[in-house]
Amino acid sequence: MGIIAWILIGLLAGMIAKALMPGKDPGGIIITMLIGIAGGLLGGWLGKVIFGVDSIDGFFDLSTWVAAVVGSLILLVLYRLVTGNRRSHRHA
Repeated sequence: MGIIAWILIGLLAGMIAKALMPGKDPGGIIITMLIGIAGGLLGGWLGKVIFGVDSIDGFFDLSTWVAAVVGSLILLVLYRLVTGNRRSHRHA
């Protein structure tokens, strides 16, 4: 798959992850998109390392989308853990 396909999958995976885990995120849509792109890469890597399968077979394969969404969910949880503490300690 080309870089444009990776970016598109990542953007859509980020939106799906955000829909599965609603709530306030300090970064907004830009951060969600970046998390989605990185999550797609993370999901593909985890699929290869943990399960020993090539989870990124093609744009329309279910395994590609599942890997991208799972990776995005992992990064979204980590992002909320890291930034959630900062936001709650701000004083106006």
